[in-house]
Amino acid sequence: MVQYLDNNANSGFAAWMAAQKDNAPKQSKFGKFLWWTFLFLVSWWLVGLFIDPQPATKTVVTPEPTVTVDVSNVPVENISSNVISANVQGLRISNIDLKNFARSPQDDKPITLIDGNGFIEIGMNPNGTTAPTATTVWKKSGDNMTWRNADNLEFSRSITVDGYLVRVTDTIKNNSKKNFSFAPYVRIVRSGDDSSSAGVYTGSVAYVNNDIEHNDWRKMDKKSFAYTTTNGFIGFVDQYWETVANIDNPDQTMRIKKQGDLYDAGTVAAPVNVASGETKTITTNVFAGPRDREILKGAEGTINGIIESVDYGWFWFLAQPMLWSINAIHSFVMNYGLAIIIFTILIRILMWPLTRKSYTSMLAMQKMQPELQRIQKLYANDKQRLQMEMLRVYQTHKTSPMSGCLPMLIQIPIFFALYKALLISVQMRNAHFLWISDLATMDPYFILPILMGATMWLQQYLQTNKSDNSDKNDIAAQTAKTMKWMPILFTIMFAWMPSGLVLYWTVSNIFGIGQMLWLKHKSK
Repeated sequence: MVQYLDNNANSGFAAWMAAQKDNAPKQSKFGKFLWWTFLFLVSWWLVGLFIDPQPATKTVVTPEPTVTVDVSNVPVENISSNVISANVQGLRISNIDLKNFARSPQDDKPITLIDGNGFIEIGMNPNGTTAPTATTVWKKSGDNMTWRNADNLEFSRSITVDGYLVRVTDTIKNNSKKNFSFAPYVRIVRSGDDSSSAGVYTGSVAYVNNDIEHNDWRKMDKKSFAYTTTNGFIGFVDQYWETVANIDNPDQTMRIKKQGDLYDAGTVAAPVNVASGETKTITTNVFAGPRDREILKGAEGTINGIIESVDYGWFWFLAQPMLWSINAIHSFVMNYGLAIIIFTILIRILMWPLTRKSYTSMLAMQKMQPELQRIQKLYANDKQRLQMEMLRVYQTHKTSPMSGCLPMLIQIPIFFALYKALLISVQMRNAHFLWISDLATMDPYFILPILMGATMWLQQYLQTNKSDNSDKNDIAAQTAKTMKWMPILFTIMFAWMPSGLVLYWTVSNIFGIGQMLWLKHKSK
């Protein structure tokens, strides 16, 4: 593609474009097109990294002061499933360990969600009576916890764990002669952590009236947010994990705020009326686990909308099948580095018809240069005849300068989709390949970025016309010279990107070089 720009002032591309319109400007539109396209894509990428859409239904509320509650007298018990374990202390659940995910390649201890001073508190706000609080010491009765208040209301709680789902069932039995109401609530309190976000959204998440609302840590530092919804869930998301909760009751008010050094996301449902002699049940569900689409599908039946909490970016329609394909390949080769290499080759094979047409056009353009230069000299003083003759040459060879750009343009959405997919893929976390211990992070030795830049330069070199007859005043030729710096720019930009993405681009370059050499050999 670059070689189209390495022509003199009346370049083939300029003449070809001029032939489309009688009064076409002398400057190369193609050079401008490339630069504007490049600037647009870089700006698009930066916007996607650092700018989030504003919540549509937010209402600012005043943050409440931090309230410290001493729960040291409340006994601590453990609950667990085959994938998680957690501590239960009265109304609170904390220290949720994900058994199948280590903290790092060097540390085999499991990832812990809601640790330190954080907790998930599930309770109810009473009206006209009392209810269990965070400091309440419950009576253990088999698998249930029970407590009775002074008005002869009996509260019992059972907690079950199924995979990454925790279900809390509260039963209220009104043995009094009065009617009471209770507004169930759930709060998730934790510290913020945006240090490892790596360009992926982290912070609070709320599912409000079938729509996802995001607020990152910086937004929550400045203001609080409130929402009203008929149903939904609320919680926090990290790069690979999320902790969300919902109440099986309608008409909820959700609130997100910062209290001291901690962030608080909670929801309060409409009051539940418990008449004299009645028994009512309230169910609260908590998901604490990886942001894996297949796992979230299993939780979708319990927490509606949870699968939408994973953001695959603007090219989600490409990112999801690409991630599925890589995981499917991994199930056979058992290594994500090899899976990415095989996936890259398959993509290049699928793109072969377009790539072949592009490379064939490049070779044809190189062979046309002597004839184009002859025409330029012959009709240097007759612009209209020059345009007609140049267009005739392109039509004779059945090519055009634009035909070489299509494969590169198609690669752009693939690049952004794969970038997003690799960043949020929990399977890629701690995935080893050769000297790389984590394909979701940068190459610590910068070997892959340098190799990517070298292969990009070689591919560009093979595509460039070797004649050095370009006019120094030709904008297209000057743009081509500027494009020669692109491998260096991309090497620097890719140096801090996920090594899995750099591996994809490097293998794609190598495969493209092989295709180009084969076509050149065949043309000879």
